[in-house]
Amino acid sequence: MSQEMEKTRKTRPFGMRDKLGYLFGDFGNDFSFLFAGSYLMVFYTKVLGLPGAAIGVLFLVSRVVDAFTDVTMGRIVDNRKPARDGRFRPWIRRMCVPVAVASTLMYLYFIKDWNFAPKMIYVVVTYLLWSSFCYTAINIPYGSMASAISAEPGERASLSTYRSVGAGLASLVIGVGVPLIVYSTDAQGNQVVIPERFTLTAGLFAVFSVVCYMLCYWLCTERVHFDKKEQKRENIGAILSSLAKNRPLLSMVFAALLLLLATLLGQTMNNYLFLDYFRDTRAMAALNLISVGGILLVAPFVSKISTVFGKKEAGAAGMLAAGVIYVLLFFLRVKSIPVFLVLFFFATLGAGVFNMVTWAYITDIIDYQEVTTGKREDGTVYAVYSFARKLGQALAGGVGGFVLTAIGYVSEASSQTAEVSQRIYSVCTLVPGVCYLAVFLIMQFWYPLSRSEVEKNTGILRQKREESL
Repeated sequence: MSQEMEKTRKTRPFGMRDKLGYLFGDFGNDFSFLFAGSYLMVFYTKVLGLPGAAIGVLFLVSRVVDAFTDVTMGRIVDNRKPARDGRFRPWIRRMCVPVAVASTLMYLYFIKDWNFAPKMIYVVVTYLLWSSFCYTAINIPYGSMASAISAEPGERASLSTYRSVGAGLASLVIGVGVPLIVYSTDAQGNQVVIPERFTLTAGLFAVFSVVCYMLCYWLCTERVHFDKKEQKRENIGAILSSLAKNRPLLSMVFAALLLLLATLLGQTMNNYLFLDYFRDTRAMAALNLISVGGILLVAPFVSKISTVFGKKEAGAAGMLAAGVIYVLLFFLRVKSIPVFLVLFFFATLGAGVFNMVTWAYITDIIDYQEVTTGKREDGTVYAVYSFARKLGQALAGGVGGFVLTAIGYVSEASSQTAEVSQRIYSVCTLVPGVCYLAVFLIMQFWYPLSRSEVEKNTGILRQKREESL
């Protein structure tokens, strides 16, 4: 019989403290991740005056670096000897300040006066420092930690829900607050950006993120401890080959790519939608408030829905609803901001269901990997998924940059032509609609972990633990 085993230490039981701690972890993450996803392209184009295509190339090429750093970090987390405070928690303590500093360095407004070459060097260096190194070193341990906080599927699902609530709260702060800070109206009535306020906002978010990370560290407890002393270490090629046969992981990787492309491209392009199509950036704050409101509205019901129908089934239905509404928005060519906001709200309800359970999918996939291979690779599995999400982020930024150039967007212009504005509207509605419908198809026909399959795997691992103790 295998010598692998999981031990649950005698410590306080899982409870609200852990849920709140995990909530604060993603709150801290998104002070840099969502801020970059929504406003970094705006900063690069509107403040630094760089062409969107050049930034798109940067976002895409940087993911090549991530292909190595993400998986390397996952292997470090899996193989490094646990510290006194756990296997995953120490990384939050170690990296919270570096990731905050790296994020701030990306938004130094005075770089706008530099020549093109040094300006691009600054952008490349600071973006890679944050995205490929500092953020990777804290996000992968944080995401992997869910499987160590509890071994129970229901409790892991609640962690996923609270994590999504944390992301929603960050979206509320960023989506509602930032437009009111960084945008203003000039004498001609055009919406303009205020460069120095990007730097100020990034600095404030850095401080907030450190506070959130430390709350995550203090409030969460690792309970599930996996003894790897007898587990033979495989080389990274063998592990990746094994993961390449993991159908749930592969399907979720493609779903993540499409989901992040739709979500972050939408968040980025919504800035241009309200700047140049609706010509009302303050209404964008209402849009973001509605988005978070939809997430918080469905949060109390997600656990019950997932228990009754299954996580796979609930997520697929949510994606179908969101995709249909976005496609409807595309064909309606809405001119009224209130009408747009109402339809957008109903789309966020569908997307919110999927987002609330997305992290529980990963813990299910980690369990599936252990059942099929006999090896526990929390960090490596999460690293592969994290890379997919960051690739989705890069695609959103890259496609956003290329799209801005392709539709004829002029960064230096105070306002865009009516034709360009219509093209912005098309991108903001059709791309999310198609992506969400594609995610629905993936969940419905490719992702195999239905409610019955998850329950079966949980039973197998529970029996394995009992036999090993």
